[in-house]
Amino acid sequence: MNVLLFALICLIWGVTWIALKFGIAVVPPLIFAGSRFIVAGAALIGYLFWRGEPLTVARADLPRLAGATLTMVVGTYALLFWGTLYVSSGLSAVLNLATMPIALLSIGLAAGEETFSQRKGAAILSGTIGLAILFAPRIAGSSVGSALELFGAAAVAGSAIAYALGSVLARPLLRRYPAALLSALTIFYGGLVLTAIALVFEQGAVAALKGDWGVMAWLGWLFLVLFGSLCAYTMYMRLLRDWGPARVGTYAFISPIVAVLLGALVFHERLTLIEALGMVAMLAGAWLSLVPMRTSHRTSELRIVPRDSA
Repeated sequence: MNVLLFALICLIWGVTWIALKFGIAVVPPLIFAGSRFIVAGAALIGYLFWRGEPLTVARADLPRLAGATLTMVVGTYALLFWGTLYVSSGLSAVLNLATMPIALLSIGLAAGEETFSQRKGAAILSGTIGLAILFAPRIAGSSVGSALELFGAAAVAGSAIAYALGSVLARPLLRRYPAALLSALTIFYGGLVLTAIALVFEQGAVAALKGDWGVMAWLGWLFLVLFGSLCAYTMYMRLLRDWGPARVGTYAFISPIVAVLLGALVFHERLTLIEALGMVAMLAGAWLSLVPMRTSHRTSELRIVPRDSA
């Protein structure tokens, strides 16, 4: 069951790249993300209320919940969207996606939520190399030289670190509360904070509240609400509880493959042999992380031989 959920996460978050492309082409990104999270979180809270599920967490867990919300939702998207203003999309993708599994494993180790193995290290190395190969054509003409470009690159990488930190903070809560509740609370309150930041600081955010976005942007927003937030984010929370940060984080090696293939199909983007080789390396990294290593155990029978009685 969990493997199916992981496959759905990779598929959905691969498609979200296209939905985002339609949306942020006409809508300021923070208000686009914040409004999506508010609606998705409110819908999930309403569903849990209708089912009679508890909607609160213990007071002692509120600081951890707040930390997970501010890092997984607010910090991640604020840093990512600000950074992409100054760094090319190809370089942004590599910085964010390559940092994600490394940060999930590193922070997980520091927090005692992960154990290191050579297999996990090989998985991250293979996937990261594959990412670099896949996005090499998009990085070729980019440069990071000015101070703003350097800060932008750091913000993009920092967004992955923020998401990883939030994931590790959330895992102990997921042992005590349902994944759907944690998903609802983090995206709803995170969406409120993101929207407030957008209305104060983001140019065009107030005007965007009129909703004159166009059909394709609204369809992208609706897809992100229904599938990106309500479905995939909740499934991610469940897998985070069951698998741990590093293993579930390998979605970062598969969802870009889905995005690139869909880009070739929808936008007729050219797929090269080099990019195909990068995909193979990324799939190898995901396989190393997801497929358990077979161990052979030789068993021998213990024979109890009675002593000869005199």
